[in-house]
Amino acid sequence: MPPRITFQLMKVATASYDSDGVLVLADGELVAVLVRLADEAHDEAVRGSWYLEAGFGLIENRRGCLFVSLE
Repeated sequence: MPPRITFQLMKVATASYDSDGVLVLADGELVAVLVRLADEAHDEAVRGSWYLEAGFGLIENRRGCLFVSLE
């Protein structure tokens, strides 16, 4: 049975204007922190994507992955 994935909106203290984030939970356990790339400094092709700021457990070493949407 696949894990139940849920999201909690959260502001993230970053070194840029990209502060809209989500905590990603799998079956109630924190597995990732994603930050939305909104800063005008980002290329249009990635602006609006979700950046893996931190991963835990099985995705611990995948920092930097991009996701077009939360789905």
